[in-house]
Amino acid sequence: MTREFTAATAEEMTQLGRRLAADLRAGDLLLLTGPLGAGKTTLTQGIGAGLGVRGPITSPTFVIARSHPSLHGGPPLVHADAYRLGGVAELDDLDLDAAVDSAVTVVEWGEGLAEELTEDRLHIRISREDDVRRVSVTGHGARWTGMPLAAEG
Repeated sequence: MTREFTAATAEEMTQLGRRLAADLRAGDLLLLTGPLGAGKTTLTQGIGAGLGVRGPITSPTFVIARSHPSLHGGPPLVHADAYRLGGVAELDDLDLDAAVDSAVTVVEWGEGLAEELTEDRLHIRISREDDVRRVSVTGHGARWTGMPLAAEG
């Protein structure tokens, strides 16, 4: 199942993240792909806001991974950036497989590296055309079969 969205502003990207968060639960893995400046971290900020986790959520490029605990008893958010990783072995060193079971895990630049963490995952691809971001959300695995991803609400 794939849904397509557009976001012309950072606020619209944040709101899309909030909408996605409504469908998320502990154990969910999201792989974000897109060029530098596409809005991956902005989308993750919206997801974090929707989940009600402690912030601020900033790009984890240099620290590789950050954990944001819930402020309301929900699942924590683990936000990782695989951009600087040299391969699957370095991703394994982060122990994200443990986080995937108990948190909502977002991995920027994770496509081609993090799919093995779980067969149930969302691939989110962001492209830019002028000032508009095009966001494609594709669900993989039984968890996402028939799910109304980011329904209006």
